Amino acid sequence: MIVFCLLSSGIYLLNDIVDAPADRLHPFKKNRPVASGKIAVPTALTLSIALIIISLTTAAFWFPTAFLLVVAVFLLLQLSYTFFLKHVTLLDVLAIASAFILRVFAGEAATGYHINIWLFLTVVSMALFLALGKRRSELTLLSGDGGILPKTRSTLSHYSEKMLDVYLSMFSTATWLTYTLYTFLAKPPALRRTIGDLLEDTIIFTGADRKWLMITVPLVIYGIMRYLQLIYEKHEGESPDRVLLTDKPLLFTVGLWGILVIAIIYIFGR
Repeated sequence: MIVFCLLSSGIYLLNDIVDAPADRLHPFKKNRPVASGKIAVPTALTLSIALIIISLTTAAFWFPTAFLLVVAVFLLLQLSYTFFLKHVTLLDVLAIASAFILRVFAGEAATGYHINIWLFLTVVSMALFLALGKRRSELTLLSGDGGILPKTRSTLSHYSEKMLDVYLSMFSTATWLTYTLYTFLAKPPALRRTIGDLLEDTIIFTGADRKWLMITVPLVIYGIMRYLQLIYEKHEGESPDRVLLTDKPLLFTVGLWGILVIAIIYIFGR
């Protein structure tokens, strides 16, 4: 986590330097430190290089070679996005999603634990869903501002609302379906004997080896529906982290989902 936080921060600083002229025309991005002039370009560039070097050095000395390889691929992808891929329709979205996916592979390489294929497909679908939601909200936000749209992000002029709606529908559906298949098909954690005995004595719950992760599926479905509502009604999908931290229903849903997953796998499943 520390390695990717340092590396991502370094890349974001570099990206802000490159995008500063266009960001100054954006209603929100104009307040970024580099675009607004709060941080000088030489200072931002120096800090960017330092963070990237520290992250690569940490990955090289503290983790397996496979992890360093994933980190290097992540860095090359982000640099490609900063200077080239962000200007190519569809490849810009795929690059954003790939950055999330590479973080999963990094976890695999660092721990040696292989991710379940259905859970991996869930990550792929959700990454594409978030990336497309970001584009959809940005298109809605800037489409009514005349000449600002092509100047802030040229690829947006090649996206249509109808096309992005189809993509969003496709990957939002894929996200909850693949997650549901994961909860149904993955090997269930064995509940503690005392909990299992208690549940087996009831009429509703029969069997301690039931796949209890299935009870989290409705939360995932609601979370996706809520996020889509925020994209279409409030146009807030441009910044997924801000949406997650400011929308109380979504924050509560994610928090409850996390508590249930931790309880089922790490408390009752040991």
